[in-house]
Amino acid sequence: GSQTGIVFFEDKNFQGCRYECDSDCSDFHAYLSRCNSIRVESGAWVVYERTNYMGYQYVLTRGEYPEYQRWMGLNDRLSSCKMIHFTSGTPYKMQLYEKADFGGQAFEATEDCPSLLEKLHWREVHSCKVFDGWWMFYEHPNYRGRQYFLEKGEYHKPGDWGAVSPTVQSFRRFTD
Repeated sequence: GSQTGIVFFEDKNFQGCRYECDSDCSDFHAYLSRCNSIRVESGAWVVYERTNYMGYQYVLTRGEYPEYQRWMGLNDRLSSCKMIHFTSGTPYKMQLYEKADFGGQAFEATEDCPSLLEKLHWREVHSCKVFDGWWMFYEHPNYRGRQYFLEKGEYHKPGDWGAVSPTVQSFRRFTD
């Protein structure tokens, strides 16, 4: 039969009620009041704390996550998920901007960057254009803290990539 993409479980170690998704789901919180473990059977997924792809987000690749700390979760609340559709061999390129709406100084990225402060003396990114590939922004250096997933598109302000503040201290390419 067809393989399920991602399975959410109410309790740790894949116990309790479960909810399976094989495509994007904007609200499974109605079916599962909490989520303490996840099994990713195929694909890569962005899971979100709140419905409609809002709130804290976490990117999960194939594997088992027996408790929420394993996906760096802050709590046991998850409400929506999106599948990441990779195309292999895609180049990676994005443009970061110092100000909102693509204003101020610009920086073109094609590689991972563990410290934006060391590289550019920037503490913040206010807008960005992703031309190719899939990228992760992180709140702290060395890919730590809150994470944000960006796919091809224009992001006029931090809220467009789901951030509450413009603090971005590191970023990297997300590959399958």
